[in-house]
Amino acid sequence: MKRAFACTLLLCLASVQIGHAKEAKPVPSQLHQTGEKTMNSDEAAVQAAVDKMTSAFEKNDIDAVMNAYEPGAAVVFEPGQPVTDEQQLRQVFGGMAAAKPVFTYSGHEVVVSGDTAVHIAPWQMVAHTPDGQEIRQSGLSVAVLRHQADGSWKMLIDNPHGARLLTREK
Repeated sequence: MKRAFACTLLLCLASVQIGHAKEAKPVPSQLHQTGEKTMNSDEAAVQAAVDKMTSAFEKNDIDAVMNAYEPGAAVVFEPGQPVTDEQQLRQVFGGMAAAKPVFTYSGHEVVVSGDTAVHIAPWQMVAHTPDGQEIRQSGLSVAVLRHQADGSWKMLIDNPHGARLLTREK
């Protein structure tokens, strides 16, 4: 059994190396430097779309927040309970934005395949209740975005609770 696992692992590692060797290298003029790695223009556009939505949320600009999503997008405000109804999304975003959240990300990973992308980022948030009590939360955001006809990227799925699977009891 251990030998079969080792062989499978070696095959996987070999295929990853072969896959990397075949990847096209982006043209330098299409590269954008971030604090972590150099991103191509699609990856940078995806991250910019997420950053724009985060900024709008912090400013309580719910119209701009909603514009970051495709119609029918699923947002997971509570683990395991995605919301797709636009009125409900507006209501929850508005209520959360009233707490004046400030988000920080400790990294970003963007993977693009054709017109679909995934953005993964650990986040921390500090906000305040109306009576001034501080709220602190953190998690792992996993968002799926799609390239639009106008060249923008919009979210289809937004799950800020990706880390819960890592800490779940077995």
